[in-house]
Amino acid sequence: MNRIRQAILRVGFCVLTVAAPVLPASADPLPAGFVRLADIAPSIRQDIRYAGSDDFLHRKVSGYDAPVCILTEQAAKALAGVQQVIAAKGLTLVVFDCYRPARAVADMGKWTREGGPPDSQWYPTVQRGDLIAKGYIGELSSHSRGSTVDLAIAETDKKDSARPACGAPDVGTVDFGTGFDCFDRKSETASALIGTEAVANRKMLLAAMRAAGFRNYAREWWHFTLSKEPFPKQRFDFPVTAN
Repeated sequence: MNRIRQAILRVGFCVLTVAAPVLPASADPLPAGFVRLADIAPSIRQDIRYAGSDDFLHRKVSGYDAPVCILTEQAAKALAGVQQVIAAKGLTLVVFDCYRPARAVADMGKWTREGGPPDSQWYPTVQRGDLIAKGYIGELSSHSRGSTVDLAIAETDKKDSARPACGAPDVGTVDFGTGFDCFDRKSETASALIGTEAVANRKMLLAAMRAAGFRNYAREWWHFTLSKEPFPKQRFDFPVTAN
């Protein structure tokens, strides 16, 4: 009789373990320490490029199932502080990329190895196969640690503006000399190849982000990482989802 009871218990246990994975993906919470930026700073404008086709790959990037900014809680709260400072000037932050799954980084790397000529909008003077060697695309990315963000500043009441000569079409952003993801020397934060207004705007963004504890990647004026990031050596690969 005991053997029969044990067999029934074993069968019951197996049913439970098989049934658990069928729960919808939306029921899975973010990993501990991560938040959706909209829950912390809803006034920050989001224009997550890699969830669509208007990016340098001209297609959706693997792992981006929704155009949503996800960050570590520390990075999101620090960014909320920057938004407060910027909003006092009648401006707003616009984020283009936040947490980036490791599978997305691998997708980008594979894409570069397919090779190809320069792209007049995104990388006008560089062969596609040289984007990693030139430092424009990383084989590993700090974005996968969850505390790196690509962003710009826009006028609060302006929703669109002229397409920049290089990089992503901006959404009412002030003049930064190039658009986001322009893989060119003009995108270096301290570039001397841009106009005085763009120089001033880059300095404004840099000062606001530094004051909140972010450090800039000198090759890209839009790229910032929280200096005291909570996961400095860990990379994540969960997908970007809306809920």
